Amino acid sequence: MESVRVKYAEHTRQALFDTGLRLFAEREYASLSAEELVRTAGLTRGALYHHFDGKRGLFEAVVDELEQQAASRIKTAIASSEDPFERTERGVTEFLAVCAEPRYRHVVLLQGPIALGWRRWRELDQLHLGGLVDDTVKAMLDTSRIRPHPARLLAAAFYGALTELALVIAETDDPDEARTQAAGLVQDLIAGLSLS
Repeated sequence: MESVRVKYAEHTRQALFDTGLRLFAEREYASLSAEELVRTAGLTRGALYHHFDGKRGLFEAVVDELEQQAASRIKTAIASSEDPFERTERGVTEFLAVCAEPRYRHVVLLQGPIALGWRRWRELDQLHLGGLVDDTVKAMLDTSRIRPHPARLLAAAFYGALTELALVIAETDDPDEARTQAAGLVQDLIAGLSLS
C-alpha cells in the first residue's frame, strides 16, 4: 500500500512539474495563476501546495531543473579536453548556446529574476554554474599563461560578464546573432588576459 502512495505522489509531483515547465515556457509568470496550473495538470491546489508550496515554488523547481540541465551540458562539452583554454572556449560556447534557446531564455533569464527576485535567482544560478566558472578560472591561472589576478576577482568578473551577456541574448530579437557576437567578445576578453 505504501509503494502505491509513493508512486501516486511521484506521479502527481511530476504532472505538476511537467505542466509548470510547459506553461512557464509559454506564458509570463505573472499572468499564470495557480488555479490554471492545477486545472491544466488535472489536479488540485492542495496538490500544488503540498508538493511545491504554491506557484512560486513550482517555478523555482522548474528554474532549478533548467539550470541543472545547463550545467550538465556544459560539463559534457568540456569533458573531452584537458587544455584549460579549450575547455573554457567549449564551456562558454555551450553556455551561450543554452542562453539562446527559447525555453531557457524565457523561463530562466527573462522570468526568473522577476518571479524569484534577483537575489534568489542569482543564488540558483551560482549553485549550478558558479562552480564551473570558479574551476575554469583556477585552471587557467594554474597554467601561468594569464595575468595573475586574484582568482576570486577574476571569477567574479567572468561570472558577471557571462550573466550580463546571457541577459542581452535573452532580450534581443536575434538571440543566435547575439550569441555569436558574445562568444567572440569572450574570446577577446580572455586573450586580453594572456601573457603571450
